[in-house]
Amino acid sequence: MIAELRDIKMNTPNINEAETLLSIQDLHVWYELRRFGFGHAGYVKAVDGVSFALEEGETVAVVGESGCGKSSLMKTILGLNIPTRGEVIFDGENLSALNGIGLRRYRFKVGYVQQDPYVALPPFMNVQKILEEPLIISGMKSREERLARIHKVMSEVKLHPVEDFLEKFPHMLSGGQQQRIVIARAMLREPRLIVADEPVSMLDASVRVEILKLMRALQESHGLSVIYITHDLSTVKYFSRRIFVMYAGNLIEKADTRRLLGNPLHPYTHALLAATSDPDAHNAETFKEVPSGEPPSLVNPPTGCRFHPRCPHFMAGLCDVKFPPDFEPEPGHFVACWLYENAPHSHQNTPSVQ
Repeated sequence: MIAELRDIKMNTPNINEAETLLSIQDLHVWYELRRFGFGHAGYVKAVDGVSFALEEGETVAVVGESGCGKSSLMKTILGLNIPTRGEVIFDGENLSALNGIGLRRYRFKVGYVQQDPYVALPPFMNVQKILEEPLIISGMKSREERLARIHKVMSEVKLHPVEDFLEKFPHMLSGGQQQRIVIARAMLREPRLIVADEPVSMLDASVRVEILKLMRALQESHGLSVIYITHDLSTVKYFSRRIFVMYAGNLIEKADTRRLLGNPLHPYTHALLAATSDPDAHNAETFKEVPSGEPPSLVNPPTGCRFHPRCPHFMAGLCDVKFPPDFEPEPGHFVACWLYENAPHSHQNTPSVQ
């Protein structure tokens, strides 16, 4: 498996000349809490001051444990959540300024690959109906056109012969075949951006390799940008050009994949790497030290750095008082941690966390 994944890594496209496709600017997504009979009861601050840019043809991974805000960020990019504050700009258009028709056209440009293919596919529809329905909704009236498009995407996801799969229902397919159908559905309207939510976490190890190879091939052949949502750092390094580490609603470290994995800076990133499965059998009985405690509540997050209650390098009077800005200890490697306050480069835009 490791050798096969290395083949994926070597095919990473060169995007040095690419332009920005997606820009996230100081994004906040808060969910209002209400108590029956008592009205407003606060907010769940799922995304709380996130900024980044995604280039044409680039793959970035958003990494973090459950409850860190990855899914809320993803749903906002898909246009399913309305930002509380901040902007999502796609190809120069602000999503908040789009009306119903504009938002619908935007969603045609963004494909979504769900985590669990069995749940994502309607059990009462066969493969042809599953793939034909989005084309009907998007206005493709010609049945011949729809079938031609379905045959094309199914061929691209390596479901051969196509006719053998069209009449099958999801329960008649293997997990890998179901995920290929989900990917085919995401590719139907020739999107420019794919949001992949843990696309291989529900699959066997051998099938994961095949799906990652497939997604890499589709990215290269179509020039796709991909946002890869995951908690599994063992696959990130073979698929993504950059990694964004997310904790309690904030991006706390951003860097090129090789740089971040070779020299992680934030204590939380160290913890994530320590928790990653080691394929070396000699290390099977070795347990690495990871920070104790649980992620904080997003209803009432800690003041200052949100990792400070679990941080082995906690500095009283600083970490628990003031949220750190993005420091740049080395070019292109940003980390929100007071340990790097005296780094040679400092990013001046302090996140507006409340």
